[in-house]
Amino acid sequence: MTDVIDAVALELKGDILVARVDNPPVNALSHAVRAGLVAAVDRLEQSDDARAMVIICAGRTFMAGADIREFGKPMKDPQLGQVIDRLDACDKPIVAAMHGTALGGGLEVALACSYRIAVADARFGLPEVTLGLLPGSGGIVRTPRLIGVEAALPLITEGRPIGADHARKIGLIDEIAPGDLRGDAVAYADHIVAGGAKLRRTSDLPVPDYDRAILDQARKSLSRKFKGQDAPQQAVDLIEMVSDTPFRDAADREFAACKALVASPQSKALRHVFAAERAALKIDGVPRDTQPRDVRKVAVVGPGTMGRGIAICFLDVGLPVVLIGNSQETLDKADTVIRKIYGGQVKRGRLTESQVDDRLALLTLTLDYGRLDGVDLAIEAVTEDMDVKKTVLSNLEETLHDRAIIATNTSFLDIETLASSLARPENFAGMHFFNPANVMKLLENVRATKTAPDVLATMTTFGRKLGKTPVMVGRSEGFVANRMLSKRSREAQFLLEDGATPQQVDRVLTEFGFPIGPFALADLAGMDIMAAARQARMHGMTQRERECDIVDQLAAAGRLGRKSGSGYYRYDDEGKAQPDPAVEEILAAHRARRGLPQRDITDQEILERCLYAMVNEGALLLDEGGAARPGDIDVIWTSGFGWPRHLGGPMFWADQIGLAKIKDALDTYCDLVGDQYFTPANLIETRVAEGRGFFD
Repeated sequence: MTDVIDAVALELKGDILVARVDNPPVNALSHAVRAGLVAAVDRLEQSDDARAMVIICAGRTFMAGADIREFGKPMKDPQLGQVIDRLDACDKPIVAAMHGTALGGGLEVALACSYRIAVADARFGLPEVTLGLLPGSGGIVRTPRLIGVEAALPLITEGRPIGADHARKIGLIDEIAPGDLRGDAVAYADHIVAGGAKLRRTSDLPVPDYDRAILDQARKSLSRKFKGQDAPQQAVDLIEMVSDTPFRDAADREFAACKALVASPQSKALRHVFAAERAALKIDGVPRDTQPRDVRKVAVVGPGTMGRGIAICFLDVGLPVVLIGNSQETLDKADTVIRKIYGGQVKRGRLTESQVDDRLALLTLTLDYGRLDGVDLAIEAVTEDMDVKKTVLSNLEETLHDRAIIATNTSFLDIETLASSLARPENFAGMHFFNPANVMKLLENVRATKTAPDVLATMTTFGRKLGKTPVMVGRSEGFVANRMLSKRSREAQFLLEDGATPQQVDRVLTEFGFPIGPFALADLAGMDIMAAARQARMHGMTQRERECDIVDQLAAAGRLGRKSGSGYYRYDDEGKAQPDPAVEEILAAHRARRGLPQRDITDQEILERCLYAMVNEGALLLDEGGAARPGDIDVIWTSGFGWPRHLGGPMFWADQIGLAKIKDALDTYCDLVGDQYFTPANLIETRVAEGRGFFD
């Protein structure tokens, strides 16, 4: 006989009560689940027949944490903390039986049980810190007691999930189920009952002794890894507090800290990015039930830096790759570089020699388009020349089967012009990877007017399979990421003309939260590369942009950046950047030649000109349809260009600043820099007039 209480079904198996949580799709800890669990504990304690209980979940996963739909709303009793206290206080043993993932509140539920068993591929974690939050229902006070402070630190402060083997090794779980989880969990509970039904409350355990120095080490490491974020540092403070505080008091302080963070600007921003990443997977005009095309084999044309990186992306997920070059020399170099990249991963312990051999066995290097039999997706990554790309696309279309997808990796060429050269434009779209393609998470998928819906669905699905963050964008020179970046780069260059120094601009932007400033980044990329990119875009530049040729001057002087020992900075033998008086002389001569007066530039002006120019361009993209949602822009910048996640992305950040304030600043810079650079986008004008932000 099975009783159902809210979202929890109860069934007695011998003298073991089985509580089965069923709250699709991920068994979030909604009110129905919380109430059902409390009722299950009541039934267990009141039953003369039940001597222990197993908590198990239906569907594909164990309880996955809080129900995000309840965020920002009054939570109905029982609260999660009350549920967990009830589990902890139960006078009969409870076994948590876990599969899929046990994350956040789900893991906290399991930690309040006497015992934990899981399937071999289950994963466990306390990811709240990634949303600017902390565990608030015992995760911080129980985890160090169970597994020790050293093992608990990365779980709590970094939000990294772990697998069942590691969890068993450190004591987070007690057993790994060898067969059917339900049957094994009931058998395990029977074993506990046969041994005397011993209770084992984590709340009763002391925190094992540890070296306090590891806390300071953690703080330093986290300050680098999560620059500017509050929650990871607060987590360390709370873990330290747990060691010296009675359990109940520590639990109350944990809950209070979590509650305070829920209302913090950082958590709101991080939760926004979390939601925006999921919203970005929804493609306008493509029904949700659209089935993606099968992709079993891929081709990449162009064995240069981008092509090699893209090929590695596919090899890493076990897909056969045909890499096409136009000379044996380029193919040989590609083979050498790919092997070197994989060799580095072996040295760092990320791959074994056997795994590398398996991946390389999937790679075919060829000069012959005739080797493309069975290819379902082909990506061209050749030079940014329209005629060259059209030739490659034509060769691919002539060779591939009629349903094969053809994609371009172009950074700025017109997607519609490329599509118009094909007989089957419905099979064509853009897949814009970022360098290095095998490392960078962002993937801008670019839709053309005639791209078929199932091609768009395939690109998004496939991007996720590659471990990327895919965002669908529309027709626009530079698409979203590079187009907005170009405005920041423009203002950084203009600021040098106006009197700022490279180190001042870089300092302001890194203090804001970017991992590297624009001039240090240019030195890293190489001034010859930057100069070539500038020449390629010269036709679209204003007169001032063309005359602002500082990059060209540095390249002509042999100051190519890190690879030559000098660029915007000079580099010592250890590769450390130093300000260079020679650059000041180049800038002074440039200003004198152009008749530009040098003035003192404030940090505020640098920040506003660089970032407000980006926000304004983002608004133009939304007006034009280059981006579907402001949140898509935020995802692009947080996943691809180092915008600090705890500030939510440029469009979210702009709403926090206030669009009226940003419009006033844009009007000011119209007078100072020029109307063609800072005229507010129509969307900003409209939203300010309506008293709304981008997300209202």
